[in-house]
Amino acid sequence: MGIVVQKYGGTSVGTIERIQAVAKRVAETRAAGHQLVVVVSAIAGETNRLIGLGQAMSKTPADREMDVLVASGEQVSSALLSLALNEIGVPAASLLAHQVRILTDTKHARARIQSIDATRMRELLDAGTVAVIAGFQGVDKDGNITTLGRGGTDTTAVAVAAALNADVCEIFTDVDGVYTTDPNVCSSARKVPRISYEEMLELASLGAKVLQIRSVELGMKFGVPIHVRSSFSAVEGTMVVKEEEALESVVVSGVACNKREAKVTIQGVPDHPGAVAAIFEPLADSNISVDMIIQNVSKEGTTDITFTVNGEDLVAAERVATEVSKAGGAGGVLVDDGIAKISVVGLGMRSHAGVAAKMFRLLAAEGINIEAISTSEIKVSCLIRERYSELAVRVLHEGFELGKKPSTLPPGLA
Repeated sequence: MGIVVQKYGGTSVGTIERIQAVAKRVAETRAAGHQLVVVVSAIAGETNRLIGLGQAMSKTPADREMDVLVASGEQVSSALLSLALNEIGVPAASLLAHQVRILTDTKHARARIQSIDATRMRELLDAGTVAVIAGFQGVDKDGNITTLGRGGTDTTAVAVAAALNADVCEIFTDVDGVYTTDPNVCSSARKVPRISYEEMLELASLGAKVLQIRSVELGMKFGVPIHVRSSFSAVEGTMVVKEEEALESVVVSGVACNKREAKVTIQGVPDHPGAVAAIFEPLADSNISVDMIIQNVSKEGTTDITFTVNGEDLVAAERVATEVSKAGGAGGVLVDDGIAKISVVGLGMRSHAGVAAKMFRLLAAEGINIEAISTSEIKVSCLIRERYSELAVRVLHEGFELGKKPSTLPPGLA
């Protein structure tokens, strides 16, 4: 009898009827002979409603109290699902983070899981009971409620699966798998049956919304197979697994676009040792993640430094950059939120040359100018104007023939 962890997102538990449908699916999985842990998000829209309440009460709400507030959404959905399961004869018990002891660091709203005590969950499983865990939340060493950030329920589910050494972590969502690109933008987008952790990690970091990036990191670190599938159908989804030879044979596996990128340029930075560190250390101290970094050639003792951040961090990044600019004697700060990052990803890029050149040529043919470029072993990313983002996705998807099933895949993967 294997252990299965299932995660259901806010849309999947969005109404009483959908919670009852989830209960039925859980009952079917249990009837197939599996021990089952279910991790749930808050009902769709509930987290935003709770955040709104907090912001209406205080102009500068304390992070600690906001975590207490927003974590209540998952408490409601976990209790409702447990009630629904018990109603159809499936023994179930809901557990909050402090009852499981999901220990995190002390960073409210963006906490990271440090450890999970699986004892209580195993006791329930051994008794034939379904453990229903409130996702997205944890508790720090002082007993304070913390939350894991947007998409944190994915992270909870994979972490729980790792703690239990589960056979698989099934992520149920409103899509039926991972696609070569966004099907809403490109009609020829194709669902891939298997994808590596590394590719999924890149796609998640580049704007693909199927999985939260930290959940993929945990899956890769602990070797947890992740099955992305739809909560509204029984079709097989996409398995996120360790790197395989068959996966390496596909040069480009997907195109991702992130419209939430923003660009910050600090002009006239004195070009001497330590100047760059003086810029990025304050950004790190403010918990602002920086993506691309571009430094122009020094001219007359100064240089311009450009970096990109998530659009949600632009206001904070501009504030820090302005403070750094004044303190360091730089020439000023420019911001630009009209950009997008377009990327192609694939394990096969490690051993195949020419992907970047082909990408640049395809974009140039459509008159799309490239403002910045970054690369890794399995990714090429370009900054472009946001208004061209959907055109760029379609052009690259067609140009790399991602709508076709790869002929190099062996039977069973094609």
